[in-house]
Amino acid sequence: MRMRNPDRLQAAAFTLLNPHVYVDTVLLVGSMGAQQPGPLQGWFVAGAAVASATWFSLLGFGARWLAPWFAHPRAWQVLDGLIGLTMWVLSALMVRHAFNGF
Repeated sequence: MRMRNPDRLQAAAFTLLNPHVYVDTVLLVGSMGAQQPGPLQGWFVAGAAVASATWFSLLGFGARWLAPWFAHPRAWQVLDGLIGLTMWVLSALMVRHAFNGF
């Protein structure tokens, strides 16, 4: 199915007007890249670009592939449960780190 022009404009606006795009790109990737030795900074940028393109391509194709599965409410419940479990594990690890110092 081809995207109509307004859909493309909405997708572009949603992406380019999202402040998290710039925070992630400039602050996170930029600060990590600045910590790399000078000769390796170009390789870091190239690796980050390839990883980003791969992630978003897999995300798009995966969404199309998983769409029939997520047509069922049970699939969303399982996904929500896995996300909740992940958040609980991360929070427990953070609490343990705060109390133990490691």
